[in-house]
Amino acid sequence: MCNIVVLIPSLCPDERLTALVKSLFSLDFEHIIIIDDGSGDSYENIFRELYQLGCVVETHEKNLGKGAALKTGIRKAIELFGEGNAYITADGDGQHLLGDIRKVADALEKNPDSLILGTRRFDTPCVPWKSRLGNRFTSLFFRLTCGISCADTQTGLRGIPNSLEKFALEVEGERYEYEMNFLSDAAGNVEFIPVPIETVYEDGNRKSHFRPIADSARVYGRFLRFAGASLVGALADLSLFYLLFHMIPLPRTGAVFIAIALARICSGIINFLLNRYWSFNSRKPVGGQVVRYGILFLCQMAASAVLVSLLSWAFLPEMAAKIIVDICLFFASYIIQKNWVFGKGR
Repeated sequence: MCNIVVLIPSLCPDERLTALVKSLFSLDFEHIIIIDDGSGDSYENIFRELYQLGCVVETHEKNLGKGAALKTGIRKAIELFGEGNAYITADGDGQHLLGDIRKVADALEKNPDSLILGTRRFDTPCVPWKSRLGNRFTSLFFRLTCGISCADTQTGLRGIPNSLEKFALEVEGERYEYEMNFLSDAAGNVEFIPVPIETVYEDGNRKSHFRPIADSARVYGRFLRFAGASLVGALADLSLFYLLFHMIPLPRTGAVFIAIALARICSGIINFLLNRYWSFNSRKPVGGQVVRYGILFLCQMAASAVLVSLLSWAFLPEMAAKIIVDICLFFASYIIQKNWVFGKGR
């Protein structure tokens, strides 16, 4: 399989990684890149043995994260083998079995333009309840925000086609959030093909380097930043309205109208800048984004007015109707901004 590069990020490995590499070479995987993500001097012998077996070994002096390690591996593959490589990403801690890696590689060779996802089952007794609950939530979140079903969003066993080689280097994120961002950005641009694999959680997954709070915040980082930007925009809107209303020397009705309009415009500008540079970290031309954001901004205001009026006229109190409509529009706005305003026009 000379056209496929196997990437294995590794932090503090044991003999299982060496055994996996030997088995991969026996199955004719010719190009294996191991990324030592800051394991330290005490693991030097293991990585030296992997190098002697025929692996390319890249070393981070300190731990930079799984996303950074995968990008390092891809850059090294391009340096050694040129552009246009396909990749298998796998873990070396025993979670990904040799037969499953081979299944993903075979699927990638048969579907060279698709993203292959080794998909685990989470309804088996061996799965810790936290992992089961977390996967169900991320799968639901992914479906709601991307419109695509993905049963295992956190799988580390993936087959990446050569068409996504440069794309993989551009995806935001250096740690565990990279894998979710990769799927989110790829959704709609490439076909996802799930391949069933064994679900392996040894010793309750105690050796996992995943930090539940810090890394979960990173995984949902875009959405949390978007929520923060929305909160800042709302506070700016209220504060500016209060100040302008008391500063404008007009009768009450006129002052209210002008204060609302100016406050909404200013808060919209603040929200746009926060989402462009913070929530979605976009560096694309600003002109088109301003136009798309303006269209969304006007449509959202119109939709809010119409829907609140309809619901309150039909059966709901005005405040309840506004809360329901604003929550729905908040999620809709996130999806549209991610995919259209600041995305690739999907």
